[in-house]
Amino acid sequence: MYFKILMAYLLGYVTIEVEGYYIERFMNICNNQKIFLWNIKRPKTAIMKVNISVQDFKKIKPIAKKTKCKIKIDNKKGMPFFFHRYQKRKIFFIFFLLVIIGTIALSNFIWNIEITGTDKIDPQEIKQLLEENDFKLGKMKASINTKQVIDQIRLQRADIAWVGIEISGTNATVKIVEADLKPDIIPEEEYCNLIATKEGMITKISAQNGTPLIREGEIVKKGSVLVGGWLEGKYTGTRYVHANGEVQAKVWYSEKIKIPFNQDKKELTGIEEKKYSVKINNFEINFAKKLPKFENYDTIESTKKLRLFSDFYLPIEVHEKVYQEYQKQPVSYSLEEAKKMGEEELSKRLEEQIENKETILDKKVTETHTEEYVEVEVIYEVLENIATKEKIVF
Repeated sequence: MYFKILMAYLLGYVTIEVEGYYIERFMNICNNQKIFLWNIKRPKTAIMKVNISVQDFKKIKPIAKKTKCKIKIDNKKGMPFFFHRYQKRKIFFIFFLLVIIGTIALSNFIWNIEITGTDKIDPQEIKQLLEENDFKLGKMKASINTKQVIDQIRLQRADIAWVGIEISGTNATVKIVEADLKPDIIPEEEYCNLIATKEGMITKISAQNGTPLIREGEIVKKGSVLVGGWLEGKYTGTRYVHANGEVQAKVWYSEKIKIPFNQDKKELTGIEEKKYSVKINNFEINFAKKLPKFENYDTIESTKKLRLFSDFYLPIEVHEKVYQEYQKQPVSYSLEEAKKMGEEELSKRLEEQIENKETILDKKVTETHTEEYVEVEVIYEVLENIATKEKIVF
């Protein structure tokens, strides 16, 4: 459809008004004869406004006569009418022609790179990898070996399972499927120990194979050997094995925060200033070099790339900075209010670190305070399996 509209613009099209009681029949006959109509509007039941190419306009007169509809041309648009209108303005015509030639030339390059599918991976890391492999903005599309770029990314990143690159217009879409990283699996025929992944107090030891080296109630550090990968017999001596089992322990997650009793709270006034700059490839034009007149303000920045169509980006970016004024309002909190604020903030942070909330055994909140602030500490006691396998190297 977009191609047909583009061709109609190049060859010329007209906006017509069709009036009659059989407009639906008129449209059906046009559709059957493959006459392309677009931008259809019905201001009234018996009136329709629609765009049609100059070539198809010549075909609809018998259809209008057959359906008893009147046709009137409202507007003429497209390149032929444009050239006819400005044929005496040679400088403008030359400039317009240069713009068209420039647009066609720009269409051979990549001017926007979109990265999708990244959840755990920072998109900037992918962009850096792409640049290292000569896949960057301003690169000619014909010189890009997408297969080679994909292979290089896969080799350099073990946390990526699949990469796809799709180039459409001047836009390149890099699709990422992240790998589900799992710890290295030690084959059953190899010897290994069970070691602690973190510090904790042992509550239960279930050694299916190997020799337990710790007792319940003992506090171990990260990296301590929990179950040794060997067995000792009176007659067989020491025999190395592949240790298996589970070791549960109480582990602790804790954080501290200071909450001042007297604070300055931000309140937006609703007054803001907007300043713009334009970046053409690597050249930037700043239209407003002065700082905002506000004493206190927040800055919100946004960037918009110009494009002609959905996938036809230009090497032009418009940067917008919005300065929002705010006033500082003094606020005072009581000891209990400040303590509650600190507890809520720390609880939120710590619970993001704990994978399974059902394993939380206890929560402890302590505070110490001065005349100026309260320091809150929140400690979560969690029951976890802290054992992981580590290969025995002789």
